[in-house]
Amino acid sequence: MVAQPTLDKPLWVFAYGSLLWNPGFAPVESVTAQLTGYHRSFCMWSIHHRGSIDDPGLVLALDVADGASCDGVAFRVADDEAGTVLQMLRERELISSAYYEAMVPLTLSDGREVQALAYIINQDHVQYCGDLSLERQAEVIASSVGGRGPNTEYLYNTAAHLEQMGVHDPDMAWLVDRVRELAA
Repeated sequence: MVAQPTLDKPLWVFAYGSLLWNPGFAPVESVTAQLTGYHRSFCMWSIHHRGSIDDPGLVLALDVADGASCDGVAFRVADDEAGTVLQMLRERELISSAYYEAMVPLTLSDGREVQALAYIINQDHVQYCGDLSLERQAEVIASSVGGRGPNTEYLYNTAAHLEQMGVHDPDMAWLVDRVRELAA
């Protein structure tokens, strides 16, 4: 069950994609965490940050899936920065209505359970593309560029951070190898 976001303190933010390597704020605590009921997926067309309207890229989103789980990082925001961080995240993540914002239950690696802010794909939105093959994902990522840079950079940085965390994602590893081949 997802709850509507509030400014309850402490404010935790769940990072599973670019927030892992570019949160945009200095967390006061970072803990590996797991979210159940969702998986990390290149299922969102990016028409701003990693692509354009004419040549969309792909970005990761949390996609609902029975029996799935997603490993990431829970960032605790400084209490006195919660409002500012929430505003910054909304400007960054809610640039279109493809994501919705929700509070989700996380299990932290130290055993604590917290509610965290997460950005989840709206499956009814025109930017949702959950049925793309891995090959098609690789083709898009290899060639797309948006306002925040090449789509390849997004993939490579996210994959590297997941590996540093000890999270092995076979689809992500395949995409990295295939995109390198296509981009060569």
